Amino acid sequence: MKSHAKVVVIGGGVVGCSVLFHLARHGWTDVVLLERDELTSGSTWHAAGGMHTINGDPNVAKLQKYTINLYKEIEELSGQATGVHLTGGVLLAATEARLDWLRGVVAKGRYLGIELEEISPNEAAELMPLLDPKQFVGAVRNKEDGHLDPSGVTHAYAKAARKLGAEVERFTKVEDIVRRADGLWRVITNKGEVVAEHVVNAGGLWAREVGRMVGLELPVLAMEHMYLITEDMPEVAVWNAKTGTEIIHAVDFDGELYLRQERGGMLMGTYEKANKPWSEYQTPWNFGHELLEPDIDRIAPSLEVGFRHFPAFQNTGIKQIINGPFTFAPDGNPLVGPVRGLPGFWVACGVMAGFSQGGGVGLALSNWMIEGDPGADIWAMDVARYGDWATMAYTNAKVRENYSRRFSIRFPNEELPAGRPLKTTPIYDLLSAKGAQWGVAYGLEVPLWYAPEGVKDEFSWRRSSDFTQVAKEVRTVRDGVGLSEISSFAKYKVTGEGAAAWLDRMLACKLPKPGRMTLAPMLKQDGRLIGDFTLANLGPLDRDGDGWFLAGSGIAEQYHMRWFERHLPDDGSVHIEALGAKLTGLSIAGPNARELLAKATRSEVSNAAFPFMAMGRMDIGMAPCLVGRVSYTGDLGYEIWVAPEYQRAAYQTLMAAGEEFGIGLFGSRALNALRLEKNYGSWGREYRPIYGPLEAGLDRFVAYSKDADFIGKAAALVERKQGGKLRLRAFVVDADDADVIGDEPIWFDGAVRGWVTSGGYAHHSKKSIAIGYVPKEIADESDGFEIELLGKRHAARMQATPLFDANLERMRA
Repeated sequence: MKSHAKVVVIGGGVVGCSVLFHLARHGWTDVVLLERDELTSGSTWHAAGGMHTINGDPNVAKLQKYTINLYKEIEELSGQATGVHLTGGVLLAATEARLDWLRGVVAKGRYLGIELEEISPNEAAELMPLLDPKQFVGAVRNKEDGHLDPSGVTHAYAKAARKLGAEVERFTKVEDIVRRADGLWRVITNKGEVVAEHVVNAGGLWAREVGRMVGLELPVLAMEHMYLITEDMPEVAVWNAKTGTEIIHAVDFDGELYLRQERGGMLMGTYEKANKPWSEYQTPWNFGHELLEPDIDRIAPSLEVGFRHFPAFQNTGIKQIINGPFTFAPDGNPLVGPVRGLPGFWVACGVMAGFSQGGGVGLALSNWMIEGDPGADIWAMDVARYGDWATMAYTNAKVRENYSRRFSIRFPNEELPAGRPLKTTPIYDLLSAKGAQWGVAYGLEVPLWYAPEGVKDEFSWRRSSDFTQVAKEVRTVRDGVGLSEISSFAKYKVTGEGAAAWLDRMLACKLPKPGRMTLAPMLKQDGRLIGDFTLANLGPLDRDGDGWFLAGSGIAEQYHMRWFERHLPDDGSVHIEALGAKLTGLSIAGPNARELLAKATRSEVSNAAFPFMAMGRMDIGMAPCLVGRVSYTGDLGYEIWVAPEYQRAAYQTLMAAGEEFGIGLFGSRALNALRLEKNYGSWGREYRPIYGPLEAGLDRFVAYSKDADFIGKAAALVERKQGGKLRLRAFVVDADDADVIGDEPIWFDGAVRGWVTSGGYAHHSKKSIAIGYVPKEIADESDGFEIELLGKRHAARMQATPLFDANLERMRA
């Protein structure tokens, strides 16, 4: 075994071998994979081997399509058969709600290049003869589904990597990982030590244990997963003889089942409600090519549905029940990327759909290591989407919930209860008493809307029980004054003698003067957006000395801190702190917001004394606060930042002072309706690392001419000169009883040309709004657009100017 390597990959399952292959294919051949046993010894060897392109996140779906297309290449390069069978498949709906969801899947496929087709139950039965069409209301055909040989694929990755110069060391158990003073990693094994620049944790079932070697507790948990294999079935033999093809895959979502042919019989797997974690706290190192004891009683309810939906199973015997552990993250997506605070340490774990996603994970991680960027928008898989709040107990609760709901519908207005509430603000109980219906953002409970007594969310693809009440909350803001809780924003403080110069390099904006704020895009080296913030120059307002305040997307706190810390100067001249729960927030907005604030504080808040985008310290009642004159509602408004011990007092002062102005509470659903009227985008939807500032409409905040050579400046100038490829646009949609939620296709002159990023109903304007990207060549056309929603194309008119306060009169008044 070599003593030094550029990269050590830990784990010889399909993911680890994919990472090794992709590193070698990209030219990093001084790489070695360490496996404690034989390759495939964890979850890989007993996997059902299915593969599919469908995923709730379109960016992950692209990587799944890449994975499936990759198998031919690695088979040819390695000479190792992968056993790929592209049979195609049917996705089945037993309810109208499920069929609506499948129509959304078909629509996504239109702009992802995934060929999907809605078909009738009878047409599905012609393709998959074992199903009973009377049990279903509709289906979707997918030509790219299939299955493979898990062992063959894994060994093909490994052999291809070896041919490219990589090394594989089997029966080499990693016992510890130690970071040296020079930043290199000592990977200590039972066969000696390897010193490496980079370490990749692809430990699978042992990812937690590998993480703990460097002080990291990863949010992953293994679950027992069962599937059965039947005896040979006459129906299968007849179909094979008649058509010369295998029986295609089937996913029965409402039955929580997946099926495919296995030799002369069938394989049927289930994600049962009565699920069971495996080895909750510590994975035994001596576990290998073993299976767990089957528990047919636990999956019996699912099998009963399966035998009813697929009657041929009633007449055949069960040859074998496979029960083995697979690891999951709390939301079911992989954990991929660099770990904040551990330079050179990477993770690629929690990849439960390894044969659909393993190739894409390997590609993204190798790009990230070599080029400094994953080359795709992989936020849904980024390990940075979790923070310290994702404890072992939280992970256990959410993984079990996710497993039990793997084939369940997640409606756009549905909030899942497991692991909640976990983080709350000091006024959580006061807002709950007002009827707050709660969601969650980065572990923190956030008020979505306020329900009258006896009313609650009714989950639906269409406008639901919150519609009327959200309209009232919007009216409260537009006609008077509303108050919302905004603690879910990420807050950062930047200090040090080098802070201004550092921020000038990190952010693309012009730095504001003391006591002022500005909108601040942040770019990567390729000129794409990696963040959007509000930046305030605290100057003499900072009680600890001159400092800066940043506010941004709460879900991206770990993601952005990882970026900030990566670029901090070595001389200690800059310090950045994520304030998290140390600072809570309230926002007031509406035409009466200034009168309310004036009543609640002794500070001067006139337009002359405290203009738009000003930042100042003032007492709200008895509570010391940091107040900025800005609002995401697009109305006259203020953001009020306050230490948690004072939030309750500040809230009560504002509510009491606002009684004469008709103050009311509004949640994030009303905020969404309000920001849509202003064509405002949001991080994670309109602003993502695949869009440039010109494309996203943020170029007016980019200081192209400033002296500082900010990150991404050269690439942004190129985009500005060449015009980019896309434009972010808002549309008024002729919708019926439902509104877009994101990822719907945008049609123009009969062809799919773009996609929706977000939208909803703008209650004040009484219009259904969609925001999305289209090619720049058609971005200024007013007519000819349609947006597909729940299987129907609706006329859409471009809304070039905001529906509300287009001249900024209310905001700047």
